[in-house]
Amino acid sequence: MTDRKPNMSPVKVNIPEQDPDIRKRNYQEVSLGYTVEMAMEEATRCLNCKHRPCVAGCPVNVKIPDFISQIVRGEFENAYQTIVSTNSLPAVCGRVCPQENQCELQCVRAIKGEPVGIGRLERFAADWHFANTKTAPEKPQNNAHKVAIVGSGPAGLACAGDLAHRGYDVTVFESFHVAGGVLMYGIPEFRLPKALVQTEIQQLKDLGVKIECNMVIGKIFSLDELLGEQGFDAVFIASGAGLPAFMNIPGENLNQVYSANEFLTRVNLMKAWRWPEAATPINIGKRVAVIGGGNVAMDSARSSMRLGADKVYIIYRRSEQELPARHEEAEHAKEEGIEFIMLANPVEILGNDQGWVTGIRCIRMELGEPDVSGRRRPIPIAGSEFTINLDTVIVAIGQTPNPLLRETTPDLKCKPWGGVMVCEDTLETSKEGVWAGGDAVTGAATVILAMGAGKKAAGSIDDYIRKKYQTD
Repeated sequence: MTDRKPNMSPVKVNIPEQDPDIRKRNYQEVSLGYTVEMAMEEATRCLNCKHRPCVAGCPVNVKIPDFISQIVRGEFENAYQTIVSTNSLPAVCGRVCPQENQCELQCVRAIKGEPVGIGRLERFAADWHFANTKTAPEKPQNNAHKVAIVGSGPAGLACAGDLAHRGYDVTVFESFHVAGGVLMYGIPEFRLPKALVQTEIQQLKDLGVKIECNMVIGKIFSLDELLGEQGFDAVFIASGAGLPAFMNIPGENLNQVYSANEFLTRVNLMKAWRWPEAATPINIGKRVAVIGGGNVAMDSARSSMRLGADKVYIIYRRSEQELPARHEEAEHAKEEGIEFIMLANPVEILGNDQGWVTGIRCIRMELGEPDVSGRRRPIPIAGSEFTINLDTVIVAIGQTPNPLLRETTPDLKCKPWGGVMVCEDTLETSKEGVWAGGDAVTGAATVILAMGAGKKAAGSIDDYIRKKYQTD
């Protein structure tokens, strides 16, 4: 298997997907993944560059040329082990990471064509491992030091995995009834199967990580109690960004106006898509508008279609060039029949006398000079208002951290908008023995950036405890 010829095709090996007309009414995974032959063929597109620009583009520094070379040789389990030496969640990252803006953006093959399908190959290696290997990872020797992690999303899980490999006694406190954070409540089943998330979490449990659910830190235990009577040497805040933002326009209190957080949590975590079998059904009617242009907006719109809506709109105030969602997710949404209304902004949600949504009134926008984000500022066009008849409105314009921890920890300094203030190099907070990272610091961002923060915090916590206790 080592004599395969290099594949100099300028395009990636195509990945099989469900037909859009079929998938838009089911919750099965859209992308079907590479076969062995497809993966090995795509892997031969890698030039195995000596300077490895792709590794520098990865927030968790996966040894990308190494694992791809192992796939070329048919050493699929070795490829998986290479990935997990730096990435605790390869099956997740292979599916939801924006590789096009990170590792694949740096790929040399992208100069004259498409980059190597790094994400697709990472997914392949992880899926092959779970299908063919049942051996649990070996549990490291315990070093007698305890670390608490607040939140079991990608930042918390990445930190837990790294610390567990170093021998720490790690306990993850999760406020929901199931571990996984945004991986469970935020990303739909058709993009990220929940059984797969739990399989990767089980790998961390096999390393010795303890996960306690239904534990709201700030209520059940304060940070001071974790560091005091509970006996933890350090705490990592990875509580994410679960507080939804709204537009503050008339009509937002009408029935059938959802935040994307509530909508996706009910659909994904509480399985509303299985209605009437589900304990928490959700009725969206036949006409739905989603406000926003990020991945959360795409997930909300595509979920609405699968819940039975006949017409789903994405309303975004900038042009398609500024759309923050992954290109792949926007294209999948279009293929599934979702209509994009660009350069439009809602000014009022309309309702009837009984308090139910009947429509939305918007105004056309044009782009002016760039604002502080670097994107051109949308400016309303006078006299351009229009109305769309609707049954449901879903607001997906962003999230900020829940204020509970900052309200119960006076010496924890936070930014005015709610993010925890940290030292950029170490992720240490203003409170001794406490670190923070991921969306709790940056606001809503990507899974892989949160994981990168978790890995950085793990290294910093390890340095802190080694110095404090003078360990080797």
